[in-house]
Amino acid sequence: MIPRFSPPPHSHKPTSRPASRSILFRQSRYTYLALLLVLSYLLFRGDSPLSLLPHRAHKQSTSLHYNHVNWSRFAYFQYATSTAYLCNSVMIFEALNRLGSKADRILMYPAQWDTQIESQSDRDSQLLVKARDWYNVRLVPVDISVTHDKDAQDDQHEESSVKFAAWNTARYERVLYLASDTTILKPVDELFLLPSTPVAMMREHWNFPGKKALTSRLILLQPSDEEFERLSTSLRPNVRQNGDNGTQILNRFYGDTALILPHHAYGLLSSEFRIDDHRNYIGNTYDLWDPEKAVREASLVHFIDEPFPKPWVMWHYLLLAEKHPQCKEEDCRNKDTWMSLYDDFRKRRKVSV
Repeated sequence: MIPRFSPPPHSHKPTSRPASRSILFRQSRYTYLALLLVLSYLLFRGDSPLSLLPHRAHKQSTSLHYNHVNWSRFAYFQYATSTAYLCNSVMIFEALNRLGSKADRILMYPAQWDTQIESQSDRDSQLLVKARDWYNVRLVPVDISVTHDKDAQDDQHEESSVKFAAWNTARYERVLYLASDTTILKPVDELFLLPSTPVAMMREHWNFPGKKALTSRLILLQPSDEEFERLSTSLRPNVRQNGDNGTQILNRFYGDTALILPHHAYGLLSSEFRIDDHRNYIGNTYDLWDPEKAVREASLVHFIDEPFPKPWVMWHYLLLAEKHPQCKEEDCRNKDTWMSLYDDFRKRRKVSV
């Protein structure tokens, strides 16, 4: 007969459950801690894809910290054929420099200009030297006749044609052209990191829905000798169609193939603060227009504001009294924002140039 073991009084049957629960708790705690460390590393490492998002990028004080990017492959492009637009280009470069842009900077100008300051009134030479020495701009004298529309009647028409020289910068992988009468509110270096495409532009949202044309106020492009030749050829009198200007030619070439950029970030117009119908800008019929939100979302503001002249030309007081944004009841945010954009441009123009 096998003796039966009887536990001593007041003893309890041993169990492994508390030990197992403790081990599982410790394992879970270590797992959560490891996941937290990994997430923290991904969020805060300088070259994380998360750190490249535009809404994170503008929080940086001096640069976007894209440490893994070779910024010498990219460049901002400006050109000038008159003193007024040369001033604007210098303002663009000042803003890029102040905001910590990493990409190179190019300024093309007529070959007959030079950097020898002969007198205090030699404004063009002074501005070229300032762009080169203060803002690290690479100066490129060019024969404007290569892309210049000889039939142009004003600076704006000339501007549309001469910008084709941006394609003649084959040393770079990507070039970003901005219309010089633009205010840069935030860094826009993130545009250089978009998926590869020959051309990226915005739509003229203000002409929706009747016309879905591209605007040439911002062009992100891949330089190409072949494209430069094709665009330049399109300006020749025997090739040109119906007197097309540069923007119309770009629409003919890229209207159906360009990567479309969002206008909320890159296409806010100064005239938006003077109109009552904002559906084209907002993109729907149910969201309300908020001028302060529009400025917060924008990286660029473009001065398109007929019948008002460009911001470096002072208004006639009668035009201002009649056409400036009106307060609605006690809400003067449209007027205040519109006035502040113009005041800011003029103040920066005095300081920058």
